Amino acid sequence: MTQKQAVAAELAPSGVLRVAMNYGNPVLAQRGAHEQSPKGVSADLARSVAQELGLPVQFHGYDAAQAVVEAVYRDEWDLAFLAIDPKRAEKIRFSEAYVHIEGTYLVREESAFQTVDQLDRQGVCIAVGKGAAYDLFLSRHLNHADLVRATTSADAIDLFVEQELDAAAGVRQPLERYARSRSGLRVLPDSFTVIRQAMAVPSERTLAHAWIEAFIARQKKEGMVAQFLADSGQANVTVPE
Repeated sequence: MTQKQAVAAELAPSGVLRVAMNYGNPVLAQRGAHEQSPKGVSADLARSVAQELGLPVQFHGYDAAQAVVEAVYRDEWDLAFLAIDPKRAEKIRFSEAYVHIEGTYLVREESAFQTVDQLDRQGVCIAVGKGAAYDLFLSRHLNHADLVRATTSADAIDLFVEQELDAAAGVRQPLERYARSRSGLRVLPDSFTVIRQAMAVPSERTLAHAWIEAFIARQKKEGMVAQFLADSGQANVTVPE
């Protein structure tokens, strides 16, 4: 058995590479015409992995990162795309980051808040998608403000608007897109964290993890990650070295 065959056997023991697509982050994944035709850098990287290892690929869609994390305990996927977080590392092994994304706040135009630090005050309520990378980060770092959790990141924006909360936390690009679509909203210019997005495998698949690490390093070096991002209209995203 060659090294690639051994990696393929460990990564996809069923013989099919089951890939979790997190549609809660539209910067990285966008729905296609049907479930097996997703778009975005995550989908393109998954197809490249499958091609190199000689595996058929099967996509499974989820509406939020938390749903992807929960699904690993039910053995629903072999490969996923998630933000690196120590809490998730209990059951998941991450590659090095292939994309850096800013976490920031959506606020109302008339809001007094000008920087992210100003929101950590008593009585401030911030909408956030439950289990998202920025939910986990803010849960550890906010000392005074309260988090109000919605099922998904998209729902968090709706919650912010409907309940007239102080802010919605999220990824900069979709927040800015939403702000452009409605009057009276703006996105703060700075960020409370840089979210490191990575490829992920179940923690026990150590051989596959080592291969994925080398794969993503090569994809970044050869410019493929940047190309996949540009192909899906996300060229303004940072690819770390």
